[in-house]
Amino acid sequence: MSLVATTPATARPAFLGKVGAGHILLAAALIFYPAVATDFFLTQIGGYSLIFGMIGLSLMILAGYGGMVSLAQITIAGIAGYAVAIFGLNNSNVHGFGWPWWIVAPFAMLLAATASALIGWIAVRTEGIYTIMITLAIATAAFYFAQQNYMIFNGFPGFNGLRAPEFWGVYWRDPVPFYYLCLGCAALAYAAVLYCSRSTFGLTLQAIRDNPRRMRAIGYHVTAHKVFAWFVSGLIAGLAGVLLIWFNGRVSSGTINVAAAINVLVIAVIGGLKHPIGPFLGAVVVVLMQTFAIDIVGAERFNTLIGLVFLVIVFVSPDGILGLWERLKPHLAQDSLRPGP
Repeated sequence: MSLVATTPATARPAFLGKVGAGHILLAAALIFYPAVATDFFLTQIGGYSLIFGMIGLSLMILAGYGGMVSLAQITIAGIAGYAVAIFGLNNSNVHGFGWPWWIVAPFAMLLAATASALIGWIAVRTEGIYTIMITLAIATAAFYFAQQNYMIFNGFPGFNGLRAPEFWGVYWRDPVPFYYLCLGCAALAYAAVLYCSRSTFGLTLQAIRDNPRRMRAIGYHVTAHKVFAWFVSGLIAGLAGVLLIWFNGRVSSGTINVAAAINVLVIAVIGGLKHPIGPFLGAVVVVLMQTFAIDIVGAERFNTLIGLVFLVIVFVSPDGILGLWERLKPHLAQDSLRPGP
């Protein structure tokens, strides 16, 4: 049976049915956010949350729809970032082949997606904790290799002077353009994942997650579907990686360290792994804490604070913030229908 069958006629109405009043209100709030936000909140909170929300979204595809938890998503994003630095322009006097951004960005995404598929091809042969350990091992190996290799990755210093593109007369690293660039990319990735979840491939992937033996028995190529899910998640992580490098203006081994890999998992789990909006909610929570709470509790105790928040949210609602909201909605609806005194 083919890997991706023709999308059923019900997929389009189902997708459109998910675009309700909540999506419209959220879209309006995000579009008009620059009118009330300072440059700091546009980039350090808004843009940064959207970028890490996309990396978390790439994990949500694997874990939520495919049942495959990966700790290598920041590594995949970092591969795209290094590709931008090596094949584009940088100020480190190492490589910098000078390719234009409109070639470098798609190439970096494709390279990241290919690397993701290769990691997936290895990881899908295991399940559960073994998948987590394999991807953690790959992420750790990639971090140390990038840190110690000076010929390709310029070792610990990495690459500096990476500029966002200028086109249509706009420098896209300026606060407002960069925010809208991140918002547009995040909206595109979110819509694609939402549509994919109701497509034949998405439904098949979820069925494989629930009962791979049965799906294999009726003729589906389970491994191919899983590897293709890794490829799709790699495209999204790669896009986020390009934006992250344009945001920071540099890439180094610190960009893909183990702590960053775990942060992506924390972001996805805090927000909720059962819906594409979850990683974005988790990213906002974690970015706000990283920005403001670290000044209150100090750098030494910050990871403890993150861990406590993570444990509390998971203990109260294993499905994260979205799961908590789903549990509260029936009670709120009953209170609204209850007659007054």
